[in-house]
Amino acid sequence: MLISPFALFANHHEDKAEHNEEEVAHHEEVVVELTEAEKKAAKRKAYIKHHLQDSYDFTIWQAKGIGFPLPVILWDEGLHLFSSSKFHHGETVAESKGNFYKLYHGKIYKTDAEGTISYDEHHHPTNAKPLDFSITKNVLTIMLVGLLIFFVFKRFAKSYSNNLVPRKGGKFLEPLVLFVRDEIAIPNIGKKHYRKYMSYLLTVFFFIWFLNLAGMTPLGIGVTNNIAVTFGLALITFLITQFTSKKDYWGHIFWMPGVPVPMKFVLAPIELLGVFIKPFALMIRLYANMTAGHIVLMSLIGLLYVFTNWFAKGAFLGLTLFLSIIELLVAFLQAYIFTMLTALYFGGAVAEHDDH
Repeated sequence: MLISPFALFANHHEDKAEHNEEEVAHHEEVVVELTEAEKKAAKRKAYIKHHLQDSYDFTIWQAKGIGFPLPVILWDEGLHLFSSSKFHHGETVAESKGNFYKLYHGKIYKTDAEGTISYDEHHHPTNAKPLDFSITKNVLTIMLVGLLIFFVFKRFAKSYSNNLVPRKGGKFLEPLVLFVRDEIAIPNIGKKHYRKYMSYLLTVFFFIWFLNLAGMTPLGIGVTNNIAVTFGLALITFLITQFTSKKDYWGHIFWMPGVPVPMKFVLAPIELLGVFIKPFALMIRLYANMTAGHIVLMSLIGLLYVFTNWFAKGAFLGLTLFLSIIELLVAFLQAYIFTMLTALYFGGAVAEHDDH
């Protein structure tokens, strides 16, 4: 009887120790599970980032390693031309004419034979970067889409050589050309001046639309979600607007008619700032919308590999298919919005004002 309380205490202590060991083991399992989950999440993020980023090789099927290298063109105290296969997806150092280069986070840096990367206090690479004129995946896609548009419309034009009735593919393209002319160019520019802008408006409309459609393929092509590309398109629109504008355009910016003189000095800087804000809005709108669409779709595809429940997999698969169809509409819509705003800016540049 005297021993039994101690025996009960000892048994309770042993049970508690065993319970604590079980808790520790369970905690370690949870930590391991979280670590594996974090690894999977990091892998999904890396895949999405790879899908959106430009690259020095063209990957057709990443899981199987199917693709082909592209030419790397650098200027570093002379011209350096070699295949991107020398980088072996960033794992090795490429040598060219005694210089060594390393592919690090999607950029090429000059290094030593060991591929040493130096960092500053903010952990940013301090290695020199050569001038890069390489044919990347986005550059190759732009070239291919440009050639596609050229040959498609060349055949489209030939179909009108004998009669005014389009044939074959012309029956599909003619309504789109008329749409750009009748719904975008004429309403925003006017019948008097729209003709000299039609070639650019048609080019930019079909160029953006075809690139957006190429971005919907599983090849990881993201040209219009590259801000350098949208910047280039917006810059061309800006330059055409300024160099084809009339004196009334600049008069309404620096010396607005019908406005009190003191207010003119206040409004002139604001109007001048608007000249640069308009192409900036063009650049950001196209870039942000296409990037957001790709991120959402790739995230939903990644969730298919996270959930083990077949009901959840089916729901996310259906949602992904639905949003993919919506994204096809967005691809056309973004080309239309860019072209429409471009025509609007052209119309403001050549508008003839009857001020009194």
